[in-house]
Amino acid sequence: MTSLALGPSWLDPTYLIENFGLVGICVIVFAECGLLVGFFLPGDSLLFTAGLLVASDLIGQPLWLVCVLIAAAAVAGNLCGYAIGYAAGPAVFDRPRSRLFRPEYVDRTTQFFDRYGNRAIVLGRFVPIVRTVITVMAGVARMPFSRYATYTTVGGILWGAGVTVAGYYLGSIDFVREHIEAILIGIVALSFIPIGIELWRHRARTQPPTG
Repeated sequence: MTSLALGPSWLDPTYLIENFGLVGICVIVFAECGLLVGFFLPGDSLLFTAGLLVASDLIGQPLWLVCVLIAAAAVAGNLCGYAIGYAAGPAVFDRPRSRLFRPEYVDRTTQFFDRYGNRAIVLGRFVPIVRTVITVMAGVARMPFSRYATYTTVGGILWGAGVTVAGYYLGSIDFVREHIEAILIGIVALSFIPIGIELWRHRARTQPPTG
């Protein structure tokens, strides 16, 4: 099997799956989605590789079960991240003299989620690092839990099952297998477009008229 790693060899998704199996996949997905220390983990490439290995019969479980467990791990991780942000946020950000953690940052974050929260939670799921940070910030901003849980579940299913299914079906195409790293990088780049459009539209609305 060709390595699909986009970083150090110990982060190679194939290596991780072959050594830790489906349980390891779920643990990594949980950590990347809910724990700030997991932002560097290979989420997208791990899921794509999992689908590819299911198609190759190198993972013995059926595709539907793999998708269900991965989606559940993603949602559980996000709920954990929300709880961390909800519990630790006030203490961390209640530092007027801190350059990194200031109360006004919470106000700005709250305004952001009031305006873009639903879309941000779903779209942010497809952007590395963003999906790790945004869930904690949703807790810090006190986004209503029922609202957050609803949209993080939607995002978790679309991302967890969607990328895995894509790996299952597209991984059998020779061109995809031979250029998988470039394709994954392209997917990551494309995932930034919706958020970039939203930020540009917000900036256009808030800029004072000229002339």
